[in-house]
Amino acid sequence: MSSMRTAKTISITLPPDLLVKAQEFAQREHRTMSELFREALRRYMAGDAEWDALLKRTRAKGKALGIGSEADVEHLSDEFRRDQR
Repeated sequence: MSSMRTAKTISITLPPDLLVKAQEFAQREHRTMSELFREALRRYMAGDAEWDALLKRTRAKGKALGIGSEADVEHLSDEFRRDQR
């Protein structure tokens, strides 16, 4: 009976300078390149979810304040600067 791998092998292309930096980083962290890239992908994906949540919260707050466009933001910013003088 052969064991099935749950992980799949992929190939990626990196510019030489990025590859060297990744290799140095993996060595400093005592990680394999696979571990390094898995962790980087996890963090990238988690950061994206955090960014999406932040946008959702700020858009809801803006809507509640009657801010509906970039022009509204510019107008409020101009007013704030004017009031600070």
